[in-house]
Amino acid sequence: MSNPISGIAYFFKGLSLITQPGIRRWVFIPFIINLLLFCVLVYYAWLWFPIVTPFLVAQMGGWLPSWAWLVSIVNWLLMPLVIIVFFIGIFFIFTFLATLIGGPFNDLLAEAVEKHLTGKPIDSPSESILKGVIGVIGKQIGKLLYYFKWFLVLLIISFIPIINIVSPILWFLFGAWLVSLEYADSPLGNHGYKPPAQRKILGQKRLLTLGFGSIVLMVMLIPLINFFVMPIAVAGITAMWVEEFANSASSSK
Repeated sequence: MSNPISGIAYFFKGLSLITQPGIRRWVFIPFIINLLLFCVLVYYAWLWFPIVTPFLVAQMGGWLPSWAWLVSIVNWLLMPLVIIVFFIGIFFIFTFLATLIGGPFNDLLAEAVEKHLTGKPIDSPSESILKGVIGVIGKQIGKLLYYFKWFLVLLIISFIPIINIVSPILWFLFGAWLVSLEYADSPLGNHGYKPPAQRKILGQKRLLTLGFGSIVLMVMLIPLINFFVMPIAVAGITAMWVEEFANSASSSK
């Protein structure tokens, strides 16, 4: 069923899958990558947060008339928005870099999970090393352009009076869609699906996908447990691919 509760359930199914024989050996390396990258990003976020947020609020407030009472009110209203955007930006960077670095290991993890669930090995499309490298670079550039397009749209909405009240919700939903796309790249990519086709497939059950991405985003906020998010998410969305999309996705390649 295409509902967010089912998407959340797949995340917890991923948690149980990563402990299974033949799967857990592929969990360790993504965990180490996740841990190191997260520590680096948190360190730099801690350094830049006191500098970036007041600067952005001051810049936004500078567009208004120089009425002290109005500026102070607007600054008070803008601070939560800037904080939300700042930390969602950190999540975007973290998810993108972690998936980029851990991609090959995530692909192997997704392959092991799918074999465990179906009992059949994956018949991945073969290609030369050069073609594979060029394909990876092109795929990442395409992803960046797609994310940047929607980032600009949401950024514009965030500065439109009245409408920007819903912008934190839109940013969260965009983050949920983003992490779902990133982690789905491993199981779907193993079958030769490119990012446009992946978006089309996941869009068939958008609420399911957003439910999965939402729980991933929220668990990322939990200290220590967030280090295991990557392998759990890859295993969970692989299970979701097998049970929800695989039978109807052949026409999307």
